[in-house]
Amino acid sequence: MKISIDDIREYLLKNNIKPSYARIKILEYLVEKDSHPTVEEIYSNLVNQIPTLSKTTVYNTMKLLIDANIARVITIEENEMRYDADMGNHGHFKCNECGKIYDFYIVSDSTEKAELKNFKIMEKSVYYKGICQECLSNKK
Repeated sequence: MKISIDDIREYLLKNNIKPSYARIKILEYLVEKDSHPTVEEIYSNLVNQIPTLSKTTVYNTMKLLIDANIARVITIEENEMRYDADMGNHGHFKCNECGKIYDFYIVSDSTEKAELKNFKIMEKSVYYKGICQECLSNKK
């Protein structure tokens, strides 16, 4: 679900999250930059705007957003947690050359399995790795 930047404050309130300036800016960054940033990327891009910002604040804010189902963790690589504000059904493709992560949309029903019909599915993740179109064309 994409939300407009203007509605972030109200969106946080609606989801029972106090809209502090840091939280608003972190969610704004996450929505604007659909690059699936890490905590380090979020911190380094916002610390100039918010001099009092700490990595702990970013981690705590991300936990709040995840617990409220406003954001999700992407773990394509074991040692790297990235974040996504798009909560719609989609998968992720990570380029092995440039490291960029691309979204691709999936039909949720096409991934349902009869073997799981009596299970409560809490999360679905579809990850692909390979070489993106841009990197492939640069090799030619």
